[in-house]
Amino acid sequence: MTWPEMQPLLTQGTIDTLYMVLWSTVVTVIGGLPLGVLLVLTDKGGLLQSTPVNKAVGVVVNIGRSLPFIILLIALIPFTTAVVGTFIGPTAMIVPLAVGAIPFFARLVETAIREVDHGLVEAVQSMGGSIPTIIRKVLLPQALPSIVAAVTTTVIVLVGYSAMAGAVGGEGLGSKAVTYGFQRFETSFMLITVVILIAIVTAVQLIGDGVVRLLARRGRTA
Repeated sequence: MTWPEMQPLLTQGTIDTLYMVLWSTVVTVIGGLPLGVLLVLTDKGGLLQSTPVNKAVGVVVNIGRSLPFIILLIALIPFTTAVVGTFIGPTAMIVPLAVGAIPFFARLVETAIREVDHGLVEAVQSMGGSIPTIIRKVLLPQALPSIVAAVTTTVIVLVGYSAMAGAVGGEGLGSKAVTYGFQRFETSFMLITVVILIAIVTAVQLIGDGVVRLLARRGRTA
């Protein structure tokens, strides 16, 4: 396969991969951030201490994290079809990608928020701050660099998931690698696909690290 033949395939595969990763990241943050906060608030000594709620949420998160993505992808076919109308294509893959990443991200958010100095929380409480105020003004701002690092890690995981999803009808670089690189024995195509995936992951990591450093500097000068 010549470069002019590969270029449109690789371009479309890259676009589909970025599309899946972008939107699944948005859904993951929207779903995982509240879960991570809830795990901290309902834990022992938390602002909304509730052992039953904490254990229930913890079980759901642990089950979601323990399932291999390929199994989750197949198991969610009926749900994906109900939500999107199909289980094939980049848009359909956003559903299992997000469902698979939300528990992972929630645990990272939980860890990030637990690192916040509890003395700051107590100080806001002593001034009559409500729980929503504490979350908005203390927990999330103080944990923001770690949360951004968690988003970076999650995006990288989603890039890997998207490649796997591509092998079962999700399009993207994974689909192109299997169809043209593996099944048609186009080694050069496979290698270029790997290089593009590495480039995407590297770019995400560099951007994420840069944002974390910027936030950390602002935190020190605030």
